[in-house]
Amino acid sequence: MKKIAIAALSFAVLAVSSSAFAEGKTRAQVYQELIEAQQNGLDYVTDASYPDVSPVFAQQVAQHKQALAAEAAAASRVASSNTSAAGVN
Repeated sequence: MKKIAIAALSFAVLAVSSSAFAEGKTRAQVYQELIEAQQNGLDYVTDASYPDVSPVFAQQVAQHKQALAAEAAAASRVASSNTSAAGVN
């Protein structure tokens, strides 16, 4: 009787834990979050500086953010010139 109770309890725990994993994030979601974290400079966070960026890397993060902003501005200029050129024809 005790073995049956342990087996039933084990089965119940297994069923609950597997459903908890099913509600988690997909690989694609986790990968996208990782990309966003790297783009925001969060890969420069160290154990000693968590949750902020380490002061050692602060200049690199600032340069990285400026480069991303310049890239986004260039992309928006290209997009706007493409739409204005399409309207001329």
